[in-house]
Amino acid sequence: MLMETQRNTSLMEEQVEAELYRIADWWSIHAFDGEKGGFYGEVAEDNCADKDAERGVVMHSRILWFFSSVAHQSGSDRYRKMADHAYAYLFEKFDDKEHGGVYWSVDCNGIPVETKKQTYAIAFAIYGLCAYYRLTKIKNALELARSYFSLIQEHCYDKTDGGYLEAFSRTWHPLSDVRLSEKDDNLPKTQNTHLHVMEAFTALHDTDPTAATEEALQNLIVLFRKYIISPDTHHLHLFMDMQWKDHSNTYSYGHDIECSWLLLEAIETLKNQEIHDEYLPLVIKMAYTTLSEGIGKHGQVCDECNIATGQRDQVSCWWVQAEAMVGFLYAFQLTDDKAFWDAFNQVWDFTQQQHIDKSLGEWHWFEKSSKERLTPSYKAGFWKGPYHNGRAMMEVLSLLKNLN
Repeated sequence: MLMETQRNTSLMEEQVEAELYRIADWWSIHAFDGEKGGFYGEVAEDNCADKDAERGVVMHSRILWFFSSVAHQSGSDRYRKMADHAYAYLFEKFDDKEHGGVYWSVDCNGIPVETKKQTYAIAFAIYGLCAYYRLTKIKNALELARSYFSLIQEHCYDKTDGGYLEAFSRTWHPLSDVRLSEKDDNLPKTQNTHLHVMEAFTALHDTDPTAATEEALQNLIVLFRKYIISPDTHHLHLFMDMQWKDHSNTYSYGHDIECSWLLLEAIETLKNQEIHDEYLPLVIKMAYTTLSEGIGKHGQVCDECNIATGQRDQVSCWWVQAEAMVGFLYAFQLTDDKAFWDAFNQVWDFTQQQHIDKSLGEWHWFEKSSKERLTPSYKAGFWKGPYHNGRAMMEVLSLLKNLN
């Protein structure tokens, strides 16, 4: 099967690479704030920026990661300048130089608005800083990433039952409301935060391996198998209490397939053959679960499924399709199962038709044919950066080249 596939990837590589640079150019042109620094807090579907919008650290950390990564891959001076711009703003405006960590948000002038310490957000700052250090070798970026890692280990880790707690006040005291967003349940442990802490620790261990990063990353991998990934369904438990009891009402296919390949990346970064051999079957089972349950009516991957009713949400979100492409292609490489290759192609075709804005650039949050498009959304904002789709294009391009 691999030999047959190799003959069909050249055009796809060209399409994916072109889309990667379209994404990078869109963010360089439409989201870049050359007056106040950083990037606009929100850019609408018509590419009009809301210059007064509040700015989130997650979005800026993702922008830092993206431009650092695409500059490293392409050698582009223009993208390097975007990465420098993002790093300067993160360090100057979001870094809490008194209490450590990063503010959740600032206003358009860089004044802190929400000063809580969300573990998820600090993890993304580590992720972006590691990519920037790989690009530039600027020591301050790595030192900042190390300090954030230490703060997470000191303040966010549950030393009684294990795992990472969701959020704290600016001075690292408990909060009554620890939700990442309004749509989330107010529970102290979530797969989403653990997934992106694992992602960040993988990046840090790959960039600057120490005994501490190795232990933390290995511990996280064990937590996923022990508490977060269901041994029966191979879905992720989304919301858990302090003792890891699952309180989820839905399955999230996007997070399931994203976890499959981020878990693979984590175990490969550890370079421990015993752990690799133990966890690789779990990675594959998770990918098969999304393949068998998550494909929608039009070849897209559905957003989520109600556990009680079994009803799947057919609406397509841009980030789910991005992660599905990467996860299915990794699974194809691991198994040589044509079903994964076919699923990848279906999702890529659907994304090109329904999510990529070929006239104005970037990707629509919802597919073009969905009634959900009537809901106001944005192309850039608190929860939408060039991270999911930009990373997908880089990962897919690399994986396609490996097939040749």
